Amino acid sequence: MTDPRLADYDWESWHAQQHATLMFVLRGEEILLIRKKRGLGEGKINGPGGKLDPGETPLACAVRETREEVGITAVQPRAMGQIDFQFVHGLTIRGYIYRADDFQGTPTETAEAIPLWRPVRALPFEEMWQDDAVWLPWLIDDRRFAGRVLIGAEDRMLEHDLRPLPGTHRWAWE
Repeated sequence: MTDPRLADYDWESWHAQQHATLMFVLRGEEILLIRKKRGLGEGKINGPGGKLDPGETPLACAVRETREEVGITAVQPRAMGQIDFQFVHGLTIRGYIYRADDFQGTPTETAEAIPLWRPVRALPFEEMWQDDAVWLPWLIDDRRFAGRVLIGAEDRMLEHDLRPLPGTHRWAWE
């Protein structure tokens, strides 16, 4: 059996079952990542983030989740991307991705995550979601982006339609 493709899904009627955020904090030539200790992506390296609570905005969620997962407060985070994730087993997630260039507090390990500072030019993509290698360099270069990602068995990226956007692009959720 062949793997499905993005074109196999009806994107006109597609809707996200979950809405979630990611926050990437940069400090000079370093980026704050986490090793997830539980939940979707357990064991992978990613940015802090998680699911929106009812009535919560993406920005409020990104700030809250970063505080809960690593004990810091992102200062003046900026919306950088939106990605719609379709998992072949049926899960659908709309991801809202943020960047902050300043923070308050000290990154601390929690029950959710282990904080990891990494050089922006030597990211551990082999331990991350495969699509991160496409768009995380755009975020680091301060470029906005959007698109779709199809995830198959064993969290393998089957296909993506990700593209950088003009710096003036704004989403309704900002």
